[in-house]
Amino acid sequence: MSSSLSGPALVLLDHHEGHLRPPVLELVTAARSLGASVEGIWFGDGIEGVIPALGQAGVTRVYRVGAGAAGADGADLRQTVVAADALVAVVTAQRPALVLLTSTFDNKEIAARLGAATGAGVVVDAGALAVEGGRLVADKSAFAGTWLARCAITTPLAIVAVKANSVHAEDAAVATTPEVVDVAVTLSARVRPVTLVERTERPTSGRPELGEAEVVIAGGRGTGGDFSVIEELADLLGAGVGATRVATDEGWIDRGAQIGQTGVTVAPRLYIGAGVSGAVH
Repeated sequence: MSSSLSGPALVLLDHHEGHLRPPVLELVTAARSLGASVEGIWFGDGIEGVIPALGQAGVTRVYRVGAGAAGADGADLRQTVVAADALVAVVTAQRPALVLLTSTFDNKEIAARLGAATGAGVVVDAGALAVEGGRLVADKSAFAGTWLARCAITTPLAIVAVKANSVHAEDAAVATTPEVVDVAVTLSARVRPVTLVERTERPTSGRPELGEAEVVIAGGRGTGGDFSVIEELADLLGAGVGATRVATDEGWIDRGAQIGQTGVTVAPRLYIGAGVSGAVH
């Protein structure tokens, strides 16, 4: 049986104002390790600045949706329901063997919607990937890290959301010149009733996104509500700042900093807990 994918891998190229999210190149590296040619999908404008980086990573083609307009078919691609519908259209037309996304809240919803629409197998919060017996196999932890599960996807299309920092990003042995293909998407009727009422931008701290950070410092009840030392150390180390549920419930820090089963899933290379007790997760 084959130890590589039977078709290309399609990577969702998450970006912010034209800058690739750090885990994206990890996904491209993971796809190459499976013996797949790597294609990408990009929502919106601003791709020109990242073409060199994508070429160094070995991406051969990028499908660009919503360039020069508000989004696909006039809709806002920042809405997960719209992004998922656009992704369904591209996947249906291009028929990749694998779709890879970073494992964020939004992307896990997109993966679920894409799986429901295409009948594909879906795994989220995955770590290592392999092809065994012609099937995509993804490793993931379960039950607050007490179990390691190996999930084999038996459908022709596999959809996997991979945790940040699971793969070390590396350049391809041979660089490419990615072809950019503009794709016009007509959204389905199930998307049209969705209306964006309001959007509130989160304040930026200059620190890495918590779910993507290679170094995370988390504070708990033992801080007594004083996160100043934690934030100072985080700035010195270039770390993300997280917290336990107690700290967010007390209002000591924004709820978006909560780590755990009911908060953000983190997979840093270095984790420092300050004033944290209780269960490991």
